[in-house]
Amino acid sequence: MTVRTLARPHAEIAFEDFGGAGQAVVLCHGAGMDRTMFEAQAAALVGAGFRVITWDLAGHGESALSATARFTASAALDDLSALLTECRVDRPALVGHSLGGNLVQAFARAHPHRAAGLIVMDSTWNAGPLAWWERLALRLAAPSLALVPARRLPGIMARASAVTEDAIARTEAVFARMPKRVFLDVWRATVSFVDPDPAYRTPVPLALMRGALDRTGNIADAMPRWARAEGIDEHVVPDAGHIVTWDAPEGTSRVLLQVLEEWAAARDGL
Repeated sequence: MTVRTLARPHAEIAFEDFGGAGQAVVLCHGAGMDRTMFEAQAAALVGAGFRVITWDLAGHGESALSATARFTASAALDDLSALLTECRVDRPALVGHSLGGNLVQAFARAHPHRAAGLIVMDSTWNAGPLAWWERLALRLAAPSLALVPARRLPGIMARASAVTEDAIARTEAVFARMPKRVFLDVWRATVSFVDPDPAYRTPVPLALMRGALDRTGNIADAMPRWARAEGIDEHVVPDAGHIVTWDAPEGTSRVLLQVLEEWAAARDGL
């Protein structure tokens, strides 16, 4: 598959469009990661007949930021919109992991007519109510990470994010490619997506997935609350941490296929 690029004011966005006539599925990776985190899932989805698009957010993977640009939440939203336009995709299923999950939540909130559904993986609930300690943790996250020496940050983040040795090693290698200053901007952007509104409900079909061993932020508490509020089941993948796609690639792919096939059957009235 040839990597294509999309010129944006602040970056050249690298993406892959695997083609196909089936339902389009756009995979959005997490903070500090890149599109390779979805390799197993992309292959499974393509094999099942879906049109899959993966991309590197600005400042991640092969999507280098321009010299004077910084990563922001608003630019990431605009990049996703531009990517859908470039690929001529009408109402894809949006799959987002961690930061990618915050991104697709915000995108569907702003543009519900442009998404056929959301699958949010290991991400907090943007609109969910926050306890005082959760608000404090959000405020302190970036300053705390800023105190960690750059050489140690990738290893610390990898061990906090993955549980299998292979996934830890792969995660550390990806994190090590991002300069610390960029990662701190990415983290701040992630936090900025959190916009509590307890009355808000997702306007498109929604599925929630997390690794059973994910201890990142408030995800293990917030996602079950979110599922109850939306009246849906939560998909918990055994023996997986935050980087569920690498800790449990087959289990993650099974959940994605199950959800997408259920949505397709519902659309077809089966």
